[in-house]
Parts: sequence; structure tokens; C-alpha cells
Amino acid sequence: MAGVLGRISTIFKAKMNTALDAAENPNETLDYSYEQQIEQLQKVRRGIADVVTAKSRLQLQLTKLQQDSAKYDNQARQALAANREDLARLALQRKSDQQSQLTSMQAQIETLEAQQQQLQAGEQRLAAKIESFKTRKETIKAQYTAAQAQVRISEAASGLSEEMADVNAAIQRAEDKTQAMQARANAIGELSAAGTLPDVLGTGDDLQTQLDQLSAGSSVDAELAALKAQLGQGAEPPKQIGEKTGGGQ
Repeated sequence: MAGVLGRISTIFKAKMNTALDAAENPNETLDYSYEQQIEQLQKVRRGIADVVTAKSRLQLQLTKLQQDSAKYDNQARQALAANREDLARLALQRKSDQQSQLTSMQAQIETLEAQQQQLQAGEQRLAAKIESFKTRKETIKAQYTAAQAQVRISEAASGLSEEMADVNAAIQRAEDKTQAMQARANAIGELSAAGTLPDVLGTGDDLQTQLDQLSAGSSVDAELAALKAQLGQGAEPPKQIGEKTGGGQ
């Protein structure tokens, strides 16, 4: 059972990879990767800005502590000059408390400075890497676009592309319809020449049609009788319809 499930999983992954490969556009993938790297670079730069801001804040506090320390030292000197040893001791105690804060703050500033240098070095390496990737990305995109154009030209020339297949099918249908229309026109022409095609433009007058047929038949009979008379084989040819008799008016 495990073997069957393993094979199903392998087949499914293979089909998924094939579908993803077909759907993936290298140009879009490269652009997205570049955007992700730019976003990371911006995060690093924001981190550097935060470190610089924190360091600047500590430096301002350090300057304030140094000023206070100098003030306490001056106050101790003034107290001793006024024979106020107690005040001088209190000023020196405050100066001592300030000194421990100064030492701690200087250490924090040095730590932030080291972090800033590391981040800036990393930012420079990342920026150079992204710039190199950008150049490579544009090169790959240009090559892919050129390859796409070449494939389309080759497919069009060989008729393998879907667009060309549709065009060829449309052309074939047009040719088939044209040939059918030409064959129909030829057939109609032949039927018309043979007199077997009904006259669709006639008036539809049955009486006139019958009179025309009778007149045509009489003409044929008269001509046949005339030939017989000439050959001495018949009597006088019959008169055609509409022909006057000898004594009529």
C-alpha cells in the first residue's frame, strides 16, 4: 500500500511540476525575484537608519551627561573654596553616579557603531549583488524574448502554432466553399445550355403556354406536309393557326 501511495505521490508531483513549468513565465519570475531583493535591501537600509537614530539619541544623552559631570565637578570646586566640604562631597557623589552612566552609554554607542558598520557593509554587498542580478535578469529576459520570437517565427513558418492552424483551417474552409460554389455555377450553366433548367422568370400564364405549344406543333406539321408535297407524298399542307383561308375576309 505504501508503495502505491508513493507512486501516486510521485506522479502527482511530476504532473504539478509540469503544470507549473507550463504556467511559469521566466520574465515575470525574474522581475518578482528582483522586487523581493529590492524589498530586502530596503529593510536593511531601514535597519541602518534605526541604528543610526538610536546611536544619535545616545550620543545626545552622552553629551548631556558629560555636561552634567563637568557641572558637578565645578560645583565641588566652588564648595571647597567656600569651605563647604559636605556640598563638595555631594557634588562629587553625583559626578561619580554620572560617570557610571557615561561608561555604560559609551559602551552602547560603540556597540551601535559596530552594528552600523556591519549593516552598512552588508548593505553594500547586497546592493552590489542586486545590481549584478539586475544585469543578469535583463540579459536573460532579452534572450528569452528573442527565443520566444524565434519560436513563433518558426511555428508560423511551419504552421505548427495554434494561430496558424486556425488561419490554415479558415483558408481551407474558404477554398472548399469557393470550389462548391464554382461547381454549382458550372452545373447551372450546363443545365441552362441544355435547356433542362426550368424558367423561374416566366410569367406563369398557362393559356399562353398552351397556345405557344400548339403554334409550334402546327408549324412543324405544316413544314412536314410541305416536304411531302414537294416529294409528291402528301396532300396540301395544313394551314397554320391564324393563317387566312382562300375566300375569307
